[in-house]
Amino acid sequence: MGQQTLPEREARLGRPMGAAAGGRTTHGVVLVLPGGAAEGTRRGSWLAALNARPLARELVKAGAADGLTAHVVRYRYHGWNGSAAHPVADASWAADEVVRRYGDVPVCLAGHDIGARAALRAAGHPAVASVLALAPWIPEREAVLDPDPVKQLAGRRVLIVHGTDDERTCPDLSYRFAERAKKANRDVCRFEVHTEDHSFGARVKEVLALSADFALGSLFGHGFSRPLTDALAAPPPLGLRMPLAVGFRRTRH
Repeated sequence: MGQQTLPEREARLGRPMGAAAGGRTTHGVVLVLPGGAAEGTRRGSWLAALNARPLARELVKAGAADGLTAHVVRYRYHGWNGSAAHPVADASWAADEVVRRYGDVPVCLAGHDIGARAALRAAGHPAVASVLALAPWIPEREAVLDPDPVKQLAGRRVLIVHGTDDERTCPDLSYRFAERAKKANRDVCRFEVHTEDHSFGARVKEVLALSADFALGSLFGHGFSRPLTDALAAPPPLGLRMPLAVGFRRTRH
Protein backbone atom coordinates (compact mmCIF):
# COMPACT_ATOMS: atom_id res chain seq x y z
CA MET A 1 0.00 0.00 0.00
CA GLY A 2 2.88 2.41 0.81
CA GLN A 3 1.78 6.02 0.91
CA GLN A 4 -0.98 5.51 -1.65
CA THR A 5 -3.80 8.02 -1.23
CA LEU A 6 -7.12 6.22 -1.00
CA PRO A 7 -10.50 7.69 -1.92
CA GLU A 8 -12.43 9.04 1.02
CA ARG A 9 -15.35 6.76 1.79
CA GLU A 10 -17.55 5.86 4.70
CA ALA A 11 -18.50 2.41 5.92
CA ARG A 12 -22.22 1.70 5.89
CA LEU A 13 -24.72 -0.51 7.64
CA GLY A 14 -26.99 -2.51 5.40
CA ARG A 15 -30.73 -2.28 5.93
CA PRO A 16 -31.83 -3.62 9.31
CA MET A 17 -33.16 -7.14 9.46
CA GLY A 18 -35.27 -8.49 12.29
CA ALA A 19 -36.70 -6.39 15.11
CA ALA A 20 -35.75 -2.94 13.81
CA ALA A 21 -37.08 -3.75 10.33
CA GLY A 22 -40.45 -4.59 11.87
CA GLY A 23 -40.60 -1.50 14.08
CA ARG A 24 -40.01 -3.53 17.25
CA THR A 25 -37.61 -2.67 20.05
CA THR A 26 -34.09 -3.92 19.52
CA HIS A 27 -32.57 -5.74 22.50
CA GLY A 28 -29.45 -7.09 20.80
CA VAL A 29 -27.60 -6.68 17.50
CA VAL A 30 -25.54 -8.92 15.26
CA LEU A 31 -23.15 -7.15 12.91
CA VAL A 32 -22.34 -9.47 10.03
CA LEU A 33 -18.91 -8.83 8.49
CA PRO A 34 -18.51 -10.16 4.92
CA GLY A 35 -15.46 -11.70 3.31
CA GLY A 36 -13.08 -9.73 1.14
CA ALA A 37 -9.54 -9.86 -0.20
CA ALA A 38 -6.05 -9.49 1.22
CA GLU A 39 -5.54 -6.35 -0.89
CA GLY A 40 -8.00 -4.11 -2.68
CA THR A 41 -8.99 -0.46 -2.66
CA ARG A 42 -12.26 -0.62 -4.56
CA ARG A 43 -15.43 -0.39 -2.49
CA GLY A 44 -16.49 -3.44 -0.52
CA SER A 45 -18.05 -6.02 -2.78
CA TRP A 46 -21.85 -6.07 -3.07
CA LEU A 47 -21.58 -9.78 -3.81
CA ALA A 48 -19.72 -10.40 -0.54
CA ALA A 49 -22.45 -8.48 1.30
CA LEU A 50 -25.12 -10.54 -0.49
CA ASN A 51 -23.36 -13.76 0.51
CA ALA A 52 -23.44 -12.62 4.14
CA ARG A 53 -27.21 -12.23 4.23
CA PRO A 54 -28.13 -15.92 4.81
CA LEU A 55 -26.32 -15.82 8.15
CA ALA A 56 -28.09 -12.59 9.10
CA ARG A 57 -31.48 -14.03 8.07
CA GLU A 58 -30.94 -17.21 10.07
CA LEU A 59 -29.96 -15.30 13.18
CA VAL A 60 -32.85 -12.83 13.14
CA LYS A 61 -35.29 -15.64 12.46
CA ALA A 62 -33.99 -17.53 15.48
CA GLY A 63 -33.93 -14.37 17.61
CA ALA A 64 -37.32 -12.94 16.64
CA ALA A 65 -38.79 -13.40 20.12
CA ASP A 66 -35.76 -11.74 21.72
CA GLY A 67 -35.77 -8.52 19.73
CA LEU A 68 -32.69 -9.29 17.62
CA THR A 69 -31.64 -6.94 14.83
CA ALA A 70 -28.94 -7.72 12.28
CA HIS A 71 -27.02 -5.51 9.85
CA VAL A 72 -24.54 -6.53 7.18
CA VAL A 73 -21.60 -4.12 7.27
CA ARG A 74 -20.52 -2.57 3.97
CA TYR A 75 -16.78 -1.94 4.02
CA ARG A 76 -15.07 1.15 2.66
CA TYR A 77 -12.58 -1.03 0.80
CA HIS A 78 -12.67 -4.60 -0.45
CA GLY A 79 -9.23 -5.45 0.96
CA TRP A 80 -7.66 -5.92 4.36
CA ASN A 81 -4.71 -3.90 3.08
CA GLY A 82 -1.87 -4.86 5.38
CA SER A 83 -1.37 -2.84 8.53
CA ALA A 84 -4.28 -0.57 7.56
CA ALA A 85 -6.67 -3.43 8.44
CA HIS A 86 -9.57 -1.47 7.01
CA PRO A 87 -12.33 -3.98 7.92
CA VAL A 88 -11.35 -3.73 11.60
CA ALA A 89 -11.90 0.02 11.65
CA ASP A 90 -15.18 -0.46 9.76
CA ALA A 91 -16.36 -3.03 12.33
CA SER A 92 -15.53 -0.65 15.18
CA TRP A 93 -17.38 2.17 13.42
CA ALA A 94 -20.38 -0.15 12.97
CA ALA A 95 -20.43 -0.95 16.70
CA ASP A 96 -20.39 2.80 17.44
CA GLU A 97 -23.30 3.21 15.05
CA VAL A 98 -25.26 0.48 16.83
CA VAL A 99 -24.85 2.35 20.12
CA ARG A 100 -25.98 5.57 18.46
CA ARG A 101 -29.07 3.97 16.93
CA TYR A 102 -30.15 1.46 19.57
CA GLY A 103 -28.51 2.50 22.82
CA ASP A 104 -26.81 0.18 25.28
CA VAL A 105 -27.55 -3.20 23.70
CA PRO A 106 -25.15 -6.16 23.43
CA VAL A 107 -23.46 -6.77 20.08
CA CYS A 108 -22.24 -9.97 18.45
CA LEU A 109 -19.64 -9.52 15.71
CA ALA A 110 -20.15 -12.35 13.22
CA GLY A 111 -17.87 -12.76 10.23
CA HIS A 112 -16.66 -15.16 7.55
CA ASP A 113 -13.13 -15.31 6.11
CA ILE A 114 -11.64 -11.79 6.33
CA GLY A 115 -14.79 -10.70 8.14
CA ALA A 116 -14.10 -13.33 10.81
CA ARG A 117 -10.60 -11.98 11.34
CA ALA A 118 -11.99 -8.45 11.56
CA ALA A 119 -14.55 -9.60 14.14
CA LEU A 120 -11.82 -11.13 16.29
CA ARG A 121 -9.67 -8.01 16.05
CA ALA A 122 -12.51 -5.52 16.75
CA ALA A 123 -13.83 -7.44 19.78
CA GLY A 124 -12.41 -4.91 22.23
CA HIS A 125 -15.19 -2.43 21.48
CA PRO A 126 -17.13 -1.94 24.74
CA ALA A 127 -20.49 -2.85 23.15
CA VAL A 128 -19.26 -6.26 21.95
CA ALA A 129 -20.42 -9.24 24.01
CA SER A 130 -19.43 -12.05 21.67
CA VAL A 131 -17.62 -13.00 18.47
CA LEU A 132 -18.60 -15.60 15.88
CA ALA A 133 -15.71 -16.34 13.50
CA LEU A 134 -16.47 -18.66 10.58
CA ALA A 135 -13.45 -19.95 8.63
CA PRO A 136 -11.28 -17.03 9.75
CA TRP A 137 -8.44 -15.85 7.53
CA ILE A 138 -5.30 -15.85 9.66
CA PRO A 139 -2.21 -15.41 7.47
CA GLU A 140 0.62 -17.78 8.31
CA ARG A 141 3.27 -15.09 8.55
CA GLU A 142 1.28 -13.23 11.17
CA ALA A 143 0.10 -16.36 12.96
CA VAL A 144 3.65 -17.64 13.39
CA LEU A 145 5.89 -14.57 13.53
CA ASP A 146 3.64 -11.65 14.39
CA PRO A 147 0.44 -13.17 15.76
CA ASP A 148 -2.82 -11.27 15.87
CA PRO A 149 -3.60 -9.96 19.36
CA VAL A 150 -5.93 -11.90 21.66
CA LYS A 151 -6.21 -9.68 24.74
CA GLN A 152 -9.15 -7.80 23.18
CA LEU A 153 -11.17 -11.02 23.48
CA ALA A 154 -11.13 -10.96 27.28
CA GLY A 155 -14.64 -10.85 28.70
CA ARG A 156 -16.23 -11.91 25.39
CA ARG A 157 -17.60 -15.28 24.39
CA VAL A 158 -15.89 -16.53 21.26
CA LEU A 159 -16.86 -19.28 18.81
CA ILE A 160 -14.63 -20.25 15.89
CA VAL A 161 -15.87 -22.73 13.27
CA HIS A 162 -13.67 -24.17 10.52
CA GLY A 163 -14.00 -26.88 7.87
CA THR A 164 -11.17 -29.40 8.06
CA ASP A 165 -10.78 -29.44 4.26
CA ASP A 166 -10.73 -25.66 3.85
CA GLU A 167 -8.12 -24.76 1.23
CA ARG A 168 -8.73 -20.99 1.27
CA THR A 169 -8.14 -20.31 4.95
CA CYS A 170 -6.04 -22.60 7.10
CA PRO A 171 -7.79 -24.63 9.84
CA ASP A 172 -4.49 -25.30 11.60
CA LEU A 173 -3.77 -21.58 11.91
CA SER A 174 -7.24 -20.89 13.32
CA TYR A 175 -6.59 -23.65 15.86
CA ARG A 176 -3.30 -22.04 16.86
CA PHE A 177 -5.04 -18.69 17.21
CA ALA A 178 -7.77 -20.29 19.34
CA GLU A 179 -5.14 -21.94 21.51
CA ARG A 180 -3.54 -18.59 22.30
CA ALA A 181 -6.92 -16.94 22.81
CA LYS A 182 -8.00 -19.65 25.26
CA LYS A 183 -5.06 -18.74 27.49
CA ALA A 184 -6.31 -15.15 27.69
CA ASN A 185 -10.01 -15.99 27.93
CA ARG A 186 -11.52 -19.31 28.94
CA ASP A 187 -14.80 -18.48 27.12
CA VAL A 188 -13.33 -19.49 23.76
CA CYS A 189 -14.28 -22.61 21.82
CA ARG A 190 -13.73 -23.91 18.32
CA PHE A 191 -15.69 -26.46 16.27
CA GLU A 192 -14.43 -28.47 13.31
CA VAL A 193 -16.69 -29.44 10.42
CA HIS A 194 -15.08 -32.61 9.14
CA THR A 195 -14.39 -33.01 5.40
CA GLU A 196 -16.03 -29.67 4.55
CA ASP A 197 -14.49 -26.70 2.75
CA HIS A 198 -14.51 -22.92 3.09
CA SER A 199 -18.27 -22.60 2.60
CA PHE A 200 -19.09 -25.66 4.76
CA GLY A 201 -20.80 -27.36 1.82
CA ALA A 202 -23.53 -29.81 2.78
CA ARG A 203 -23.13 -28.95 6.47
CA VAL A 204 -23.93 -25.26 6.16
CA LYS A 205 -27.38 -25.62 7.81
CA GLU A 206 -25.76 -27.19 10.86
CA VAL A 207 -23.18 -24.39 11.00
CA LEU A 208 -26.00 -21.83 10.86
CA ALA A 209 -27.85 -23.66 13.66
CA LEU A 210 -24.72 -23.67 15.81
CA SER A 211 -24.20 -19.98 15.04
CA ALA A 212 -27.75 -19.15 16.13
CA ASP A 213 -27.39 -21.17 19.32
CA PHE A 214 -24.20 -19.27 20.15
CA ALA A 215 -25.45 -15.80 19.20
CA LEU A 216 -28.70 -16.05 21.19
CA GLY A 217 -26.98 -17.58 24.18
CA SER A 218 -24.25 -14.96 24.28
CA LEU A 219 -26.54 -11.97 23.66
CA PHE A 220 -29.63 -12.88 25.66
CA GLY A 221 -28.43 -15.31 28.31
CA HIS A 222 -30.18 -18.40 26.98
CA GLY A 223 -28.58 -21.67 27.93
CA PHE A 224 -26.30 -23.01 25.23
CA SER A 225 -26.80 -26.40 23.64
CA ARG A 226 -24.89 -29.24 25.27
CA PRO A 227 -22.15 -29.31 22.59
CA LEU A 228 -21.44 -25.60 23.03
CA THR A 229 -21.50 -25.87 26.82
CA ASP A 230 -19.08 -28.78 26.69
CA ALA A 231 -16.77 -27.04 24.21
CA LEU A 232 -16.56 -23.87 26.31
CA ALA A 233 -15.82 -25.89 29.44
CA ALA A 234 -13.30 -28.31 27.95
CA PRO A 235 -9.58 -27.56 28.08
CA PRO A 236 -7.46 -27.61 24.91
CA PRO A 237 -7.27 -29.43 22.65
CA LEU A 238 -10.74 -30.95 23.10
CA GLY A 239 -12.65 -27.68 23.42
CA LEU A 240 -10.85 -26.29 20.39
CA ARG A 241 -11.28 -29.34 18.14
CA MET A 242 -14.91 -30.11 18.96
CA PRO A 243 -16.52 -31.96 16.03
CA LEU A 244 -19.80 -30.50 14.83
CA ALA A 245 -22.23 -33.40 15.05
CA VAL A 246 -24.09 -34.43 11.93
CA GLY A 247 -27.67 -33.26 12.25
CA PHE A 248 -26.93 -30.58 14.88
CA ARG A 249 -29.95 -28.46 15.64
CA ARG A 250 -30.25 -25.42 17.87
CA THR A 251 -31.83 -26.14 21.26
CA ARG A 252 -33.58 -23.40 23.26
CA HIS A 253 -33.57 -23.58 27.06
